[in-house]
Amino acid sequence: MSERTESESRKLLGRLKDALAEGSAGQERLDRITHLIADSMQTEVCSIYLFRDAETLELCATEGLNPEAVHKTRMRLGEGLVGRVGKFSRVINTANAPAEPGFRYMPETGEEIYSSFLGVPIQRVGERLGVLVVQSKQARQFSDDEIYALEVVAMVLAEMTELGAFVGEGEALSALHTHPVMIKGTVGQEGTAEGHVFLHEPRVVVTNPIADDPHAELRRLNDGIEQLRVSVDELLSSAGTGDKEQLQVLETYRMFANSRGWRRRMEEDIARGLSAEAAVEKEQSAARARLEQSPDAYLRDRLHDLDDLSNRLLRILTGQGKDTGAELPKDPVLVARNIGPAELLDYGRKLKGIVLEEGSVGSHAAIVARALAIPLVIHAGRITTEALNGDHILVDGEQGVVHLRPEDSIVNAFRDKMAMQAQAQERYSSIRDLPAQAKCGTVVQLHMNAGLMADLPSLNSSGAEGVGLFRTELQFLIRNQMPRRAELAAIYARVMDAAGGKRVVFRTLDIGSDKVLPYMKPQDEPNPALGWRAIRVGLDKPGVMRMQLQALIRAASGRPLTIMFPFVAQFDEYREARAFVEGELHREARLGHPLPEKIEIGAMLETPSLAFAPRQFFEMTDFISIGGNDLKQFFFAADRENERVRRRYDTLNVSYLSFIEQIVNRCNETGTPVSFCGEDAGRPVEALCFAAMGLRQLSMRPASIGPVKNLLRRVDLREAKAVIDEARASGIQSVRKPVKEWLQTQDMIL
Repeated sequence: MSERTESESRKLLGRLKDALAEGSAGQERLDRITHLIADSMQTEVCSIYLFRDAETLELCATEGLNPEAVHKTRMRLGEGLVGRVGKFSRVINTANAPAEPGFRYMPETGEEIYSSFLGVPIQRVGERLGVLVVQSKQARQFSDDEIYALEVVAMVLAEMTELGAFVGEGEALSALHTHPVMIKGTVGQEGTAEGHVFLHEPRVVVTNPIADDPHAELRRLNDGIEQLRVSVDELLSSAGTGDKEQLQVLETYRMFANSRGWRRRMEEDIARGLSAEAAVEKEQSAARARLEQSPDAYLRDRLHDLDDLSNRLLRILTGQGKDTGAELPKDPVLVARNIGPAELLDYGRKLKGIVLEEGSVGSHAAIVARALAIPLVIHAGRITTEALNGDHILVDGEQGVVHLRPEDSIVNAFRDKMAMQAQAQERYSSIRDLPAQAKCGTVVQLHMNAGLMADLPSLNSSGAEGVGLFRTELQFLIRNQMPRRAELAAIYARVMDAAGGKRVVFRTLDIGSDKVLPYMKPQDEPNPALGWRAIRVGLDKPGVMRMQLQALIRAASGRPLTIMFPFVAQFDEYREARAFVEGELHREARLGHPLPEKIEIGAMLETPSLAFAPRQFFEMTDFISIGGNDLKQFFFAADRENERVRRRYDTLNVSYLSFIEQIVNRCNETGTPVSFCGEDAGRPVEALCFAAMGLRQLSMRPASIGPVKNLLRRVDLREAKAVIDEARASGIQSVRKPVKEWLQTQDMIL
């Protein structure tokens, strides 16, 4: 790179810095920028297009095109050359723009006289902000130096757009982080919450993209990289010879940290006039754009490693570490890309709500959120980009919707909804100690789901008659190594103590699918939900299963014990698992340890195959719990993580209800107690229909017990069954509508 090119680039950035520093309005500032870029690059045209919304680019400023087209010319993402730059985050450089595939002529701009076209994306770490374009009449390809210079300018524009430097007329000039935003996600845990944003890992804000002293910036970059290398080496040393997967990730970090190409590109950016942190972010954005387009899954996975390493370096350079000094607000709503169970437990019940960009309904974070009864929305796209610490936020866990910086009308409607829910909870408290006895005299037992000691106080406050499901995997997920038998026995004993003699159903370790232990090597499976998980892991790793069974037997210390095996697909799996329990009982007796006063060994019916097991299975098992969440997705062949298909299938579909009834009938034939456990059990209309189909025990989150009990006590289950039977006979697909209509005739508004 020539000294002249470097100085010209720094001169352009210097002029750009002066233009940004002036106190002019957003539009005037943009106009001045397009003028100085066109002048510096000796082109007739310079135009800035910004995203008006996620799919539309708007011409916001131009030097050389028809000024009347500003804020009027718009194009869809992918439309025309500008739209293609915006969609694919790639440079387009052509000497003959009209001959390029996808060229679109915009007559209102007067651009038909310009042949050459150079467009570069304005982007910031995976966030597309707009497109910067220069054009000239002369048919020529722009040089590599010219492309590089324009990319550097685009980087500065991205940072300044982030900082709100271009607020002004025109919707596309609206500053980020100032306007109301509604984000549609997926329900992770039901409930509603109002509060203020607390970012788990706040994004680094680069406030000084342009530097005056390249030598000083190079020293800062070199010092930062050296500090980064030391921290990665320390992480590797502390990891020792432990988990191979963790070591591989850290080795990848070290490879990136020692990459000469990465360092050289950042040094060149600084030579062009960028600050050290702006150079890091420019290369992070460019690499991200390349890797996102890669067909190679391994390379796309490395994107997370590169992001993490770049963010570490940015925090070193800016001093904006994980602990930025931001205080937890009084009503915190945690916002994060993703979060582990241990980190989430550190926040505990202080949180009003949780919003994640990633995650899944069965993820560690979702399990903890349910255990803590905190409303959770997952798959909330761009929330970490849109939100700032302290932003007002509304979390609707019932609909999977998040309102960021909401307008007053939205806030008022949301508060009305929360007030109605609070009034309903007060009404439910009056029936807390009464049985869920329908008008026909039928009693339905309502139990709660749990997974943490913190859940157990809800046993009395909710009116639950016992714990229908205690998830034992959380004690494994929140540790960095396998827990010891004595630790588990102490935890299980405390759970039984807190239950005060009420029945607790301990589900054995349910891992696999999206619940991977930090210290267990992940299995590369094409469809993990149908793979090596739950009882399959236990039977293949008997040492882990035996250790957990020993801990449960010792925790009981002579008290009644109830154990349930998850994801049983066939009789032999249950028979083998039951033999493990009996073997451990004999072993504990030989060692002189007290045995449970009574032991129940059950199975979770989550696969349709188990409903057709031999009669001997139903005779051998002490109880069956229908695991509704998994059974429903397998019954309909609809992944519950897939928004496109999961909402197509209704729990109250006549085929599904008939299948539930068939399971109940098979259990009744052998006198096997059967219950239903899952999210649907906590929805009043669904719970009513399950009870009408013959289920006499339901297990749900504690907050759902009141609403379910309230409805069951006000209906006659025989009448409900008649409504369902009539609907089934009519050939209707779902009984939801006729059941709701019948409830309305009973003066029940849901």
